[in-house]
Amino acid sequence: MPLNSLAHPLLDPAARQRALLVALWAWAGLGANGLSAACYGPEKSYLALGSHAQLGPLLALIVVASVAVIALAYSQMLELFPNGGGSYRVTSQLLGPNFGLVSGAALLIDYVLAICVSLASGTDALFSLLPPASQAFKLPIELGLAGLLVVLNLRGLRVAIGVLLPVVLLFLLVHALLIFFGIGLMAPRIVGHVSEAFSGVLDLSQASGWAFVVALLIRSYGLGGSTYSGIEAISNNVNLLAEPRIRTGRLTLLYVTLTLAFTAGGLILLYSLWEIQPVSGQTLNATVFSAIIAQLGFRGGAFDAWMSLTLGLEAAILLVAANAMLIFAPTLLANMASDSWLPHQFRNLSVRLVRQNGIIFIGVFAVAILYATHGELATLVVFYSINVFLSFALAKAGLLRHWWDERSNMKNWMPRMLVAAVGLAVAGTILVVTLTERFSEGGWATIGLTLLVVGGCLWIRSHYAWVSGCRRKIDEQFAIAQEELATIQPVPRYNDSATAVLLTTEHWGPTIHTLLWVQRLFPGHFRNILFAGVIEFDSRAMGASEALPRRTARLEAAMRQLEGFCAKHGLHADQVIGYGTDPVLELERLVKEATSKGQDCVCFANKLILPSGRRLAEWLHNQTSLGLQRRLHSEGIPLMVLPIRLG
Repeated sequence: MPLNSLAHPLLDPAARQRALLVALWAWAGLGANGLSAACYGPEKSYLALGSHAQLGPLLALIVVASVAVIALAYSQMLELFPNGGGSYRVTSQLLGPNFGLVSGAALLIDYVLAICVSLASGTDALFSLLPPASQAFKLPIELGLAGLLVVLNLRGLRVAIGVLLPVVLLFLLVHALLIFFGIGLMAPRIVGHVSEAFSGVLDLSQASGWAFVVALLIRSYGLGGSTYSGIEAISNNVNLLAEPRIRTGRLTLLYVTLTLAFTAGGLILLYSLWEIQPVSGQTLNATVFSAIIAQLGFRGGAFDAWMSLTLGLEAAILLVAANAMLIFAPTLLANMASDSWLPHQFRNLSVRLVRQNGIIFIGVFAVAILYATHGELATLVVFYSINVFLSFALAKAGLLRHWWDERSNMKNWMPRMLVAAVGLAVAGTILVVTLTERFSEGGWATIGLTLLVVGGCLWIRSHYAWVSGCRRKIDEQFAIAQEELATIQPVPRYNDSATAVLLTTEHWGPTIHTLLWVQRLFPGHFRNILFAGVIEFDSRAMGASEALPRRTARLEAAMRQLEGFCAKHGLHADQVIGYGTDPVLELERLVKEATSKGQDCVCFANKLILPSGRRLAEWLHNQTSLGLQRRLHSEGIPLMVLPIRLG
C-alpha cells in the first residue's frame, strides 16, 4: 500500500465499521498488555515523588503527554514495517544487525520479565484483599501461575477474544467509574489542589532551585517508565491484524493510547487528590479505591464485593498480559533465529513443536527469575523498564536516522523526524534515570544478563558462520567451471529406474556428498535424481523483495552445479524450487507432490556431524531434516537422513 494512501479516510461506511470492529478486538487482544501497565506503573511514578506529592497533577499531565508521544513514534513503525517485527526488526534494518542484536536481546529478556511483572502485580492486587500474614504465599502462587500458563499454551489453548474483550471492557468501565467518582468527590478542592500544585512548584524552586524540581520530576517520570511499556505490542504484532493493517493498527494504537492515558493519568491524579500514603501489603490502587468506595457509602458485603471485583479485574488483565507474552515471544525468537542469532529450530512458527520450544524457553526463564527475585514487584519493574526502553531507544534512533536519510526524497520529513527525536528523548531519559537510580538495586543484573544473552547470540552466529565456511569448502571440491557447465548435455530420464529426491540448499557440496552416499548404499538403483530446495524469506523484513532475487539466484546456481554433476556421471536430474516462510512445510509440500505422481521415490537428506570440540553445538543443526522426517514418516513417505562430517 502506498504511504500516501494511508492518510485517506475510510469513506465506505461498511468498510469503516469493519475496521472499527477489528481494531476494537485487536485492542482487547494486543492492547490489554499496554492497559495492564496502569496497574503498577503510575504507582511507581507517584511514590518516587516522596514527600512532594503536591506535584502529582503536573506528573499526571506529563504521563498523558508521554503516552501520546510514544504512540506517535510507534505509529511510524507501523508505517515503515506494516508486517510487524517491532523494535528488533526496525533496529536491525535501520541501524544494522549488531544494534539489532542488542535490541533483540533486550526484548527477549523483556518478554520474560513482562510475564514476571504481570504475575507479581496481579498477585499483589489479589493479596491486597487478604491479611498481611498471607504475603508468605505470594511467591508460590506466582510460580504456580507461571507454570499453569506454560502448560495451557503447550496444550494449544488461547484466551478467546470473545472472552477477553468483556474482561478488558469491564476493567476499563470499573476503573473509569472509580476515577470519575474519585475526582468528582474531590471536585470542590480540585481547582485549589491544582493551584497548590503549581504554587508548590514555585515554592520548591525557591527553596531548592529549579534544578531540584526538574530533577525530581525527571526521576519520578523515569522510575514510572513501566507505564508505557506495553504499547509496543501493537507494532510488534501488527502482522496479526486484519487488512488494511496500517489503518487497523493505527485505530488499535489510538484505542490503547486513549485508554492508557486516561487510566494512568487519572490514577496519579487520584493519588494526589486523596493524598494516598503507602500501606503495607496493599497497592496504591487498592488503597485509593477502598477510600473512594467507602466515601460512596458502600459498607460490609457491598464494599467487599466492589473491592473484589476491582482488584480481581486487575489480576485478570495482568494474567492475560502475561499469557500474551507466551504467545508473542515465539515470533521474536523466530525473527532472531532467521538472522542466525538463535538456533534455527526456533524459526519455523507453523511447526507446533517449535512453538512449544519457544514457550518452554520463555516460561522456564520466567519461573527462574521469579524465584531469584522472590517475586518482588519493585525489583522486577526495574529490570523490566531498563530493557523495554533500551530497545525502544534503539528503534527511535533508527527512525531518526531513516528520516534524516530520506529528507531529500520527501516533503514532510521534518515532523516525522521531530516525533522520532522526542520519542528517543523520552526513552533515553527513562533509561538513564532508571539505570542511575536503580543500578545497585538490580540494574547491574539486567545489564549483565543482557550482555550474557548478546554474548550467547554472538557465539551462535559465529558457529553458523563456521559451518557455512565448511560448506563452502565442500562446494569448492565439487565445483564445475561455468565454461564446462555450458558444454554438459543433460541425460534423458530413465523410465525403468527409481527416483531419489535429495533435499538441497545453496550449498551444493553437501548435497553431492549425500548423492554419493546414496550411490554407495544402493548401487545402480537410483538413476533419476530430483533436487528439491526452498528459498526461505521473511515477508516482515523491510527490503525482503530485494533479498529474494539474490537468494533465488544462489539456489539456481547450486541447482546447475548439481545437474552438471549428475550429467557427468550418467544420471538424469530434475529440480524443483519452492518459496515459503517455513522451509519444513514447503519441503513437505514439494516431496508430497513428487511422490504423488506414482514414481518409485525415496527421499534423502543429510545430517551434520561436527568435530569433537564442537559437539555441544550439534543441537543447533539438523532440525529441518529431522523435523521433515517425522512429518513425512507420519504420512507413510520414506526419508533417509545420511551423515556428513565437517571439520
